[in-house]
Amino acid sequence: MTFDKPVYILAPLAGFTDLPFRSVVKKFGADLTVSEMLSSNALIHNSKKTLHMLKKSPLEDPYSVQISGSDVDVVRGAVEVLNKYDGIDIIDLNCGCPVPKVVGHGSGSSLLLNLPLMGSLIKTIKETSNKKQTSVKIRLGFEKKNHVDIAKMAEDSGADFLAVHGRTRAGKFKAAVDYDAIAEIKKTVSIPVIANGDIDSYEKAKWVLEHTDTDGVMIGRGAVGAPWIFHQLKTGSSNISSSLKHEIILEHFDKMIDFYGLHGVAMFRKHTHTYSKGYRGASALRELVNHISDIKEYRDIIDQFFKNSEMV
Repeated sequence: MTFDKPVYILAPLAGFTDLPFRSVVKKFGADLTVSEMLSSNALIHNSKKTLHMLKKSPLEDPYSVQISGSDVDVVRGAVEVLNKYDGIDIIDLNCGCPVPKVVGHGSGSSLLLNLPLMGSLIKTIKETSNKKQTSVKIRLGFEKKNHVDIAKMAEDSGADFLAVHGRTRAGKFKAAVDYDAIAEIKKTVSIPVIANGDIDSYEKAKWVLEHTDTDGVMIGRGAVGAPWIFHQLKTGSSNISSSLKHEIILEHFDKMIDFYGLHGVAMFRKHTHTYSKGYRGASALRELVNHISDIKEYRDIIDQFFKNSEMV
């Protein structure tokens, strides 16, 4: 991954950034895609579900796999499993997930309470991995901010670049994002820094890049229902035609069917709900697709809807 110009990265997001969604945003402008977060424990036990989540689209180049873990030996074993897979360019350590189940195991943002352990895990990945780069996703702290110490530890332990979510763990996804703190990290470390948190529009992404002077932005929830945000950033224009939106939505549906088979229909309902926000007749569409399981029927309905419906 090079950082000679601002990079646009799709953040890992459980239940959303699977292979079909990643391949769509990659095709339409994302520079880097990241797998959903994978448990190191699940990797060393060769969990079929977890290994299935490793699969990537041929378009995903470069491709990053994010892992969670809190035990040095388990993380080493997980990296050794990943070493057997070609096509992975970056291994990313999650030090930011606020979900109680993850934090309860000592992983995710709980690593921010034990910086020496976080550093050991980063060093272990760096020393064990046969991939090109090691990255780290962090928050600003656990209860309180100690973002500079966290970032320095990540850099000193061998991280090639950092993605910073501008909240503490206590802030979850609701507190205001502290972009000043992200800018402070950028000034403090010499490795590339990516800004993350509440980047939900083309205009906001441009503002965050300017305000923080970071090397790129990572977008998660802001891309759900609007994956064309990467196309906007790549082309430098906020304009997005309804025909391109229509094309992207259908491509996403087709990829879901390719990857999940018939189950992809049910899984696409949540995406239909987000894509249709702001369209005339959206509530009727949502109600209709909730009762459809046939692939062709579902595709025909969303094809007609997004071809003919207008924004309210």
